[in-house]
Amino acid sequence: MASLLYRLGRFSFRRRKRVVAVWLLLLVVLGGAAATLMGPTSDKFTMPGTESQRALDSLQEQFPQASGTTGTIVIAAPEGAKLDKAAVAPVVRDAAAVDGVVGAVDPFQAGAVSKDGRYALVQVQFEAAADEVTDAQRAAYEKVGASVESSAEGLRVEHGGEVLSAEVEVGSTEAIGVLIAAGVLVVTFGSLVAAGMTLLNALVGVAAGMAGLFALSSVIELTSTAPILALMLGLAVGIDYSLFITSRHRQYLTEGVDAEEAAGRAVGTAGSAVVFAGATVVIALSGLTVVNIPFLSVMGLAAAGTVAVAVLVALTLLPALIGFAGDRVLPRKQRDGRTATEAAASAAASTATSTSAEADKPREGFGFRWGRTVTRFRVPVLLVGILGLGVLALPAADMRLALPDAGTAAAGSATREAYDLTSEGFGPGFNGRLIAVVSGDDAASTAVAAEEATKRIQGTKDVLAVTPPQLNKQGTTALLTVIPKAGPTDEATEAVVHAVRDRVADIGDFAGAEGTDVALSGTTAVGIDVSEKVADAMLIYLLLVVGLSILLLMLVFRSFLVPLKAALGFLLTIGATFGITVAIFQQGHFADLLGVDTPGPLVSFLPILLIGILFGLAMDYEVFLVSRMREDFVHGAGAQEATVSGMGHNARVVTAAALIMTAVFGGFIFMPDPIIKSMGFALAVGVLVDAFIVRMALVPAVMSLLGRAAWWLPRLVDRALPNLDIEGESLQQKLVPEQRQGAADESEEADAVKV
Repeated sequence: MASLLYRLGRFSFRRRKRVVAVWLLLLVVLGGAAATLMGPTSDKFTMPGTESQRALDSLQEQFPQASGTTGTIVIAAPEGAKLDKAAVAPVVRDAAAVDGVVGAVDPFQAGAVSKDGRYALVQVQFEAAADEVTDAQRAAYEKVGASVESSAEGLRVEHGGEVLSAEVEVGSTEAIGVLIAAGVLVVTFGSLVAAGMTLLNALVGVAAGMAGLFALSSVIELTSTAPILALMLGLAVGIDYSLFITSRHRQYLTEGVDAEEAAGRAVGTAGSAVVFAGATVVIALSGLTVVNIPFLSVMGLAAAGTVAVAVLVALTLLPALIGFAGDRVLPRKQRDGRTATEAAASAAASTATSTSAEADKPREGFGFRWGRTVTRFRVPVLLVGILGLGVLALPAADMRLALPDAGTAAAGSATREAYDLTSEGFGPGFNGRLIAVVSGDDAASTAVAAEEATKRIQGTKDVLAVTPPQLNKQGTTALLTVIPKAGPTDEATEAVVHAVRDRVADIGDFAGAEGTDVALSGTTAVGIDVSEKVADAMLIYLLLVVGLSILLLMLVFRSFLVPLKAALGFLLTIGATFGITVAIFQQGHFADLLGVDTPGPLVSFLPILLIGILFGLAMDYEVFLVSRMREDFVHGAGAQEATVSGMGHNARVVTAAALIMTAVFGGFIFMPDPIIKSMGFALAVGVLVDAFIVRMALVPAVMSLLGRAAWWLPRLVDRALPNLDIEGESLQQKLVPEQRQGAADESEEADAVKV
């Protein structure tokens, strides 16, 4: 692999104008495709095979009028006053007149008026699904009741419901992370050209990946969070991968290597690690398809595609940009003293002494000092690190999963105001209404089943009310609205869903209702089903990812204990990340600092996404740190010396990469959407924990403790495993003889000139 990438790097450097032109053309084509083919994103979380999805499918087929999205308009009279039909009638009339609305229910006829007469709920039924409602229809819905609200009666009108589930949009807050990343690059490189080139390369990769994703949105259903996740990862890994390759290129330049040769070697060595790191992220994200949850599979594949593009850009466009930048990728003080003659002399001297111990003597820096400190105090470091991460992971035992509801929406938003006003007037259960769908072969059996289901559901603990059956034209499908006492994400509501399903499971055997079926659905039930299926799949996926990490790292490092150590470190990272996220977003500790005004369960798919993403990122840092340790060990260094050398040479780059990723992910914390906020926070925390505690502290401590045993691998296994050559050892073996021959030829030419 290293030799192939070496040739690719030199080709891209030499043909840089063509490479840049190809990428620009590709951006134009993808941008045009995105502009013309882009379809709408969706907030639907479908779950094939679940009872809630079965009920929704039945509604779509048998009762299409009731299968569209819904809206809820909350009307409140001033304190001490009561609503009357005359005051509410204009709201019902205006709601029914909105384009796309099938009907609006008068709260006085439906009994949707609070006991004190101060609050009323107007249920609005749309014909289309939420993602098919136009912006004009949604705007008209939000204007319903404006005349009543401005009247002298002082009524308050708030609009909520599924129809207002807004798509997540990327705003200016994400630019904060990019600006911080740019600052870290400038400090790391000491060159505006190198920093700008690295950032530009990453932005090109993100633009290409996102354009391709939106171009495909016309044929695949994207959730609104899928592009945001792809943007997060595309930016983070794009900058990091370019950083690794640029840093290695600069290292070769300072050693006196020719610019084209340096670019080829950088892509051949650091680029090999980038390919492996990117492949682990892509495999882990693509592995989400194993869970068999459609919207999660789409999110994983969308992010994986963006990461794959970032790798391709780093391997091809970056060496082309390096060719245009020349020596300006170096700080001014380094490039000012780099003349062609000195560079050639330095290259010859470096080649002649490549096997000497003096040439490999590391330059002292913080990385070397830190490595020696950790290896010296390895036992205390391990104890403090493991116990500390264990304590941080404790809140994860209390983790609850759910799909977000309007109660976690940003304070002041329309849906949040409607949610709070409904809870105030009727109780939290009215925000988590369930729908029981009764289906039968004929009207008679359906009517009997609906009546029996109503009795059974009313007798269920923590059920507040059940509305009379609403029948389709044929009378073969009936809808029962079930109002629980607790809110949508409350544990008591989850218990109600299971209890109701148990009580109505055998209604098809009831006399007169033979052959009927009752299925419980609604947004709340769908959320519970999604959360339970994700929770059931999470352990399987975690074992899959951990097993994959052990196998991949065994291929890379030709070791049994190093992969095992890496997998255990990854589990510590995941545990601590889950614990910190639960403590803030669910339990509410320090929630105000992040703008979380209503703590609640974590988004159901957040943990499994974190496992996939953090696995790939953790392997990034593992490869870049440990590959240098193995390289030095294979070349004759002692186990302790190799550990210190690996930290010394790569600690600065890994630190910069982790800070950049943290900045990019952290920029999404400022978004008001609770899903994106929690994703950005969890990823930022996960990167910090993994990079600075697990990889920069625990890894060298364990490697020092294991000594030579760290590189042990049974001989039979060693023979069976293919050699991936991530460190570019074969490339080094090929280049050194060529360099020596080149140096000898130059020496002979110089002697001939003297003669």
